[in-house]
Amino acid sequence: MNRVVITGMGAITPLGNTVDAFWNSLKNGENGIAPITKFDASETGISVAAEVKDFEPALYMDRKEYKRMDLYSQYAVAASVQAVADAGVEVDKIDATRFGVIIGSGIGGLNEMESGIIKMENKGPKRVPPMFVPMTIGNMAAGNTSIKIGAKGTSLDIVTACASATNSIGEAYRNIKHGYSDAIVAGGAEGTICKIGIAGFAALTALSESTDPDRASIPFDKERNGFVMGEGAGVLLLESLEHAQKRGANILAEVVGYGTNSDAYHMTAPSVDGSGAGEAMKMAMKEAGIDASEVDYINAHGTSTPANDSSETKAIKYALGEDNAKNVAISSSKSMTGHLLGAAGGIESIACVKALMEDFVPPTRGLQVADEACDLDYIPNVGRAKEVRYTLNNSLGFGGHNAVLCFKKWEEA
Repeated sequence: MNRVVITGMGAITPLGNTVDAFWNSLKNGENGIAPITKFDASETGISVAAEVKDFEPALYMDRKEYKRMDLYSQYAVAASVQAVADAGVEVDKIDATRFGVIIGSGIGGLNEMESGIIKMENKGPKRVPPMFVPMTIGNMAAGNTSIKIGAKGTSLDIVTACASATNSIGEAYRNIKHGYSDAIVAGGAEGTICKIGIAGFAALTALSESTDPDRASIPFDKERNGFVMGEGAGVLLLESLEHAQKRGANILAEVVGYGTNSDAYHMTAPSVDGSGAGEAMKMAMKEAGIDASEVDYINAHGTSTPANDSSETKAIKYALGEDNAKNVAISSSKSMTGHLLGAAGGIESIACVKALMEDFVPPTRGLQVADEACDLDYIPNVGRAKEVRYTLNNSLGFGGHNAVLCFKKWEEA
């Protein structure tokens, strides 16, 4: 079995369009949530979202390329180009047939779906854009990334709603661990801040109707009332340890465990007792070969919905036991980034890796009102220095999908 390490990362987020900008804002508890500017949201009843700001696709691809991509694909390619550069991978010097891409998206090209359908309704089916299908289908984040970086190995789109990126990283880890690939760019991308995206989730009563960006995404707070839509992409470049060392790569952290399963309970609600996510956490720890007492930090799914945050609290207690659960540091990045749906696990995995690298755990922003159903250490408002050797990243998706990754501080032995 191969050890699997992380050698590069890339991020396009509501807190900044590089890994460093994202992480520094996250550490400092800055808010990426603001009034919606991408369209007139007044009729949706939703007024805030976590939009990506000042994104320049021309930094990563030429105009002809990005004009043939929906926004979610542009985000994926941009983050992947960053990760490859960060890792120092020169594709002409490795076996490109063993270099893969696994990038998931919960929804795919929703902006182009919306505009194409409107055009068809207003002007007739003959006016649907010729690139409508290649711009909207969910595999094209992976497809466009493979084309851009020259990765000729496995190329997959894993769709497990809000667990998509975490499952993508986990499946990449297993693929390399068992020797099928040498290196894989893995993560998620999403671009759903458009009228149908906001209206659809609003109709499900999943979104916060708060007009105050500081009280809209407040995971684990008793006053939480729904999630805030986010967008962007987060990817990791995973390699076998042997492949990374052979080319003299700078190793950032190690992937040591992965758990994935299904609640088999409800389309949108998590299992009430937390056993589904709890078992996934146990699976990740078992593969990592660690005891629950060794987990130093958990980046929680923490969506700011009433059902998720209380059941995830139960899941953490289920997996770690009451005493260990009380002692572990936990936070939700979504308090600052909103919920990136299928891309959430990508940027949250980056947060876990940076926590390991810097021995610092980011806060849960806006946590003010204690909830008796959420009674663990959620690092309220201010991040803290803490020795971190093992982290877990939790992602839970509609349909009952649970995915958990375990990351370890890089140690050669």
